[in-house]
Amino acid sequence: MSENQNLLAEQRRALIVDEVRRRGGVRVNELTRKLGVSDMTVRRDLDALARQGVLEKVHGGAVPVVEASTHEPGFEAKSGLEPTAKEEIARAAALLVAPGTAIALSGGTTTYALAHHLLDVPDLTVVTNSVRVADVFHSAQRGSGQRQGAATVVLTGGVRTPSDSLVGPVADQAIATLHFDVLFLGVHGISAEAGLSTPNLAEAETNRRLVRSARRVVVVADHTKWGVVGLSSFAALGQVDTLVTDAGLPAEARAEVSEHLRLVVAGEAEDAADA
Repeated sequence: MSENQNLLAEQRRALIVDEVRRRGGVRVNELTRKLGVSDMTVRRDLDALARQGVLEKVHGGAVPVVEASTHEPGFEAKSGLEPTAKEEIARAAALLVAPGTAIALSGGTTTYALAHHLLDVPDLTVVTNSVRVADVFHSAQRGSGQRQGAATVVLTGGVRTPSDSLVGPVADQAIATLHFDVLFLGVHGISAEAGLSTPNLAEAETNRRLVRSARRVVVVADHTKWGVVGLSSFAALGQVDTLVTDAGLPAEARAEVSEHLRLVVAGEAEDAADA
């Protein structure tokens, strides 16, 4: 069977994950027909996705990984999931940031992608509890020298989580004294019933403090986060002003989200700059 050159490996794997989650499992021969690629290519894709922990290989196919509500993947593991969607979301979210404002970025791989798109926005004050996000701005300053209009970065301190966020009483106390115009919040899971949730109890409390200190809350989350519920909820959908997501979010979920908040789908008609 000839290989389908129109799909990159990343795109194929995203389709495989969606199919496994939607149907509760797939067989290799079904995927070869659907994707138009060889049996060997599908098996390599399944091996890669199994290593990332997003599905489980079984004889002849794959099934979803059943994760405990307390399971918290590390930063590197999450970085390999939906990278194209995260990049598109980051570009759209960056359009919501005005020069000279005070913003906050929570921990997460999508906020990390967003940080790279904010390097050229002048005179920002950036509050973050993410070691990775802070390093984006510090590395840019080291590389180009102290340039005019470079962001001022405030790192909260605290106890480091597997996703390289700083949480706990030290972080909570620092955040409680601050006020920022917009919070960009990465999430482990989002649903109509549970709202925003995380598997880490200390991170949940730190995120509550971030939400309280923000005039506007913008959640940046790819479509795979919809319907995921972690151990601890920290905000209801009604506390969120905007969700920036990707085109993979199903129509039913879009309708449900739109009942509570503004929905921005990266790459689609609405321009986030109109916010």
